[in-house]
Amino acid sequence: MSETSNKTVQGDESPKVEKSAAADAAAATAAATAKVPAPAEDPTAAGVAVVDPRLLVREEGLKGYVTEFKRKVKGGELGSLPVVIGLIIIWTIFQLKNSLFLSADNLSNISYFLSATGMLAIGLVFVLLLGEIDLSVGSVSGLASTVFAVFVVNHGMNQWLALILTIITGVGIGALHGWFFARIGVPAFVVTLAGFLGWNGLMLWLLGDSGTINIPADSGPVHVLGQSSFFMDQAIIGAYLLAGLGVVLSALGQFNEQRRRRAAGVPFRPTSEIIVRVALLAIASFVAAAVLNSAAGVSNALVIFLASLVIVDFVLRRTTFGRKVFAVGGGIEAARRAGISVPLVRITVFAISGGFAAIGGMFFAGQTASATLNAGGGNTLMLAIAAAVIGGTSLFGGRGSVWSALLGMLVIQSIQTGLDLLNMNTSIQYMITGGVLLGAVVIDSVSRKSQKAAGRG
Repeated sequence: MSETSNKTVQGDESPKVEKSAAADAAAATAAATAKVPAPAEDPTAAGVAVVDPRLLVREEGLKGYVTEFKRKVKGGELGSLPVVIGLIIIWTIFQLKNSLFLSADNLSNISYFLSATGMLAIGLVFVLLLGEIDLSVGSVSGLASTVFAVFVVNHGMNQWLALILTIITGVGIGALHGWFFARIGVPAFVVTLAGFLGWNGLMLWLLGDSGTINIPADSGPVHVLGQSSFFMDQAIIGAYLLAGLGVVLSALGQFNEQRRRRAAGVPFRPTSEIIVRVALLAIASFVAAAVLNSAAGVSNALVIFLASLVIVDFVLRRTTFGRKVFAVGGGIEAARRAGISVPLVRITVFAISGGFAAIGGMFFAGQTASATLNAGGGNTLMLAIAAAVIGGTSLFGGRGSVWSALLGMLVIQSIQTGLDLLNMNTSIQYMITGGVLLGAVVIDSVSRKSQKAAGRG
């Protein structure tokens, strides 16, 4: 009995020892998976288990950034790189063909005329982030300038009050489109195509037989947005003040983000990288200011356009609403299960698009000091869509930035202005712009495939 008992005890101890060892191994594996910090005396282990790979790359210095850049390119994370390279090529070609292309006066013209269509492109970025399209922005912009002209000229309304009512009109039209799309289920393509035709017809009806309503340009919004109106007019310091303000805001934003991410224990940009980024921005900003000052200064239209980009960028990247827009664009079902009101986001986005279309219409009115049959017509819609896409906003939704409106419009306006300097036919402009747009979409499609292959799609 004693021997049997002894054997039984020995037989029971062995499994317990094995179970204990297995438990310890499982615990160690779980700890490694959870990235529990290693003891301070083992920095190598801590580096492997805890530190994010992006931080390790930055610790390697320049070599690390080159490695990270190659990884992003292979993974399809191209960002704004293609459009920047394309812009450099375009500017180089036109400068070689005509030495006036990079002159201060020509660059000043580019910066002024890109603003109107650029405002339409900002609104379209929101819609494209949802993976949808708004074909009505051209007609809405033309209608907005006409509504403003009718309020001011035909009814003698105060211009600033008329401006507010005009923007509200654009927001209401966009919200109506969004309601039909989100609540009734009419495809966005169809409802905005109907808007494209219907609002254009209403504009023609309001303009009447004359087809044109001249707007007083000696004061009010039209005067502010005119080609001869500049920020701090006759004061050369204005452009440099804007450049300095932009650099300071960028530095404060990046250091604040660094502080928050450090406090949260997540990867953050090192101070040296932030300093380099801010220095490069300062160089670009003050060079641009110097160039524009050597012409006539910074136009009010460009200032308002850039201010709009900064505000909208903050909304998209720093607010709950912005995150909801990206979430809906990334996956409707996932967003719905996360508790996001998809219909409300859609209606709001189309309202924003309509609002920016109305503002863009006021920019067009400022350029001509009138509301005409051509306002918002022609290729305005196509150029606005092309600007957002060429700048890097994906047609498939969930990826993009409002700064793509600026980059895309720089490309398009540079092509138009350069071809005008070379006395090229309008047909050539259309073909080249169409080719650039196709190239941007191809790059976007290839980029998405690369990301999926890399497990990031």
